[in-house]
Amino acid sequence: MCCSVGFARSLGLALLPLALCCILANLLLLFPMGEITYIQQDRLASYIWYFGGLGGGGLLMLIPAVAFITLGKCTCCWNESLMGPHCFTSHGWSYPFADQRGRYLLQPEIWPRCLQPLNIVEWNVTLLFVLLGLAVLEFIICLLQLGNGLVNAICRPCCYKQEYSLNA
Repeated sequence: MCCSVGFARSLGLALLPLALCCILANLLLLFPMGEITYIQQDRLASYIWYFGGLGGGGLLMLIPAVAFITLGKCTCCWNESLMGPHCFTSHGWSYPFADQRGRYLLQPEIWPRCLQPLNIVEWNVTLLFVLLGLAVLEFIICLLQLGNGLVNAICRPCCYKQEYSLNA
């Protein structure tokens, strides 16, 4: 295996059972003590119906787990995918920047080699940077939510010293 594909596959193999455990745990929450009477009588806590383990920890984690595991099926490293856009040149449809190893991105004077689609290098570079920026924003938002959850878990018992009753 090339690059860090082996490490990514290991992460995928670790995520897979964790995701399946999340799904199982969430399903077990629907049936306290293995009984169906609580679900039939609508006696379950509302947060169980959010399906956090089924959706977030389960199904959504299956996507990267499967993606990481299948990375070993490719024949190239991710950095080799920077060979450039597939476009029509004076020699027909090809990857005109395949031998550049990504250096063509810093040489806009050679981008006109791609005759069709018009301005494809600019198009690809712009949209890939937009995707990168959006992914960074999503990551930051997820980190903020993680921090928010940790602060609430640590501070809530200190800040709210009220007696809670189940007979609300």
